[in-house]
Amino acid sequence: MNQFVNTQNQYWKTIIDTMAEALMVVDPKGLIISVNQSMVRLTGFKEHELVGEPCGVLCCDRCFVKKEQSTDHFCALFEKKHLKLRCTLQKKTGETVNVFKNATVLKSSDGKIIGGVETLTDLSEALAREAIISDLRQELDAKDGFQSMGGKSPAMQKVYELITSIAESDTPVIIYGESGTGKELAANAIHNLSDRENGPFIKVNCAALNESLLESELFGHVKGAFTGAFKTRIGRFEAAHTGDIFLDEIGDMPLSTQVKLLRVIEEKKIEKVGDNQPVPVNVRLISATNKDLDALIKNGTFREDLFYRIGVLPIRMPPLRERKQDLPLLINMFLNRIRLKTGKPVSGMNKASLALLYDYPWPGNVRELINVIEHAFVLCRKGEITPDHLPDNLLKKQKQQRPESKIPKNPKNNEEKKQLMAAILSTDGNKSKAAKILGISRVAVYNRLKKYNIYVDKTIHQ
Repeated sequence: MNQFVNTQNQYWKTIIDTMAEALMVVDPKGLIISVNQSMVRLTGFKEHELVGEPCGVLCCDRCFVKKEQSTDHFCALFEKKHLKLRCTLQKKTGETVNVFKNATVLKSSDGKIIGGVETLTDLSEALAREAIISDLRQELDAKDGFQSMGGKSPAMQKVYELITSIAESDTPVIIYGESGTGKELAANAIHNLSDRENGPFIKVNCAALNESLLESELFGHVKGAFTGAFKTRIGRFEAAHTGDIFLDEIGDMPLSTQVKLLRVIEEKKIEKVGDNQPVPVNVRLISATNKDLDALIKNGTFREDLFYRIGVLPIRMPPLRERKQDLPLLINMFLNRIRLKTGKPVSGMNKASLALLYDYPWPGNVRELINVIEHAFVLCRKGEITPDHLPDNLLKKQKQQRPESKIPKNPKNNEEKKQLMAAILSTDGNKSKAAKILGISRVAVYNRLKKYNIYVDKTIHQ
């Protein structure tokens, strides 16, 4: 019989020790009677260092020790009978660990309280994930500058003020700007700041669809209107009812569709393809284009009457080359976002890389900047992003922009000049520090600066 009991006890001991959750049993006085191996791993204490000790050795920040201890009960568990809470314990090393505690009393067969049992789940990984998700959500939702439109330059401040004023009106808005300047972000901001923010925000790229598909996409169609129209379908205008519709690249809209759009703006009604029954719509129109509509009107590809209806409230998005003072904010914003997404330990950009980005004309604007940073993140394993991590086409365009040097083309000279510039930039123009980096004398640095027509005066010029 004793052997059977011992076998049973060993069986349950094995089960308890293989539990993922830490387990601790205490007596009514709060002395630890038993712990499992997960508890040992969680706290760093050995089993014999816990058993026989008061549970206060774990310094639980939510411990319900009574000020006036009774002779029977040590903590509130024995009064509440059951506790579920999140708390921190102190490890043997002094570090704290976040746990979820599930505690209940143990009773004898006659109902007398003989102790308490607690299971503790380590929340460290879960909380770390929560923190990452929270940071990512905060970063992705961050209103950097204004309504997620990065930039604090005077040019962008004017755009923000205009958007704020325009948002209060239901008058059609048109946003001008080169590709990648953030026209869609501006349209989103207008919607979010308006009384229509709770309504839908529907987007259509007019350049992505041919004439027949665009008309059906905008206004919908009825069953049998054309080959393949197997059922009636509502269009984007009808879907945008009580909200805003954003027509991107409106300069690419076919003339036949322009006529129908003009009628919709004037009558506030749409007709589905294949139907002559008008459907009322309450929609504000926000358009955008990277083209010169005046030029399109002159060559007959854009209707002048439509231009005056959609262009009542114009907004012009400045290209990135005209607001380079926003580069630090934009670079940090995108670095943080990609760092959070990838988890890569990339700390930032070194000064040589930043200098190249400042000199670049950014024909693709902010969208191109995002692509450049994403490219650099792929190549950079950790630490700072250097010129070697930047796209080749960016570096080639940089070279093409620079005037031809009078120095004969020589691979050795080019490499020497590149190293000199990197050293000067990385030391903020300090020639002595640059000399140490290059392993040459200060006089040699002066000679090379003169050789390559580079002079240093707080900022580096060439």
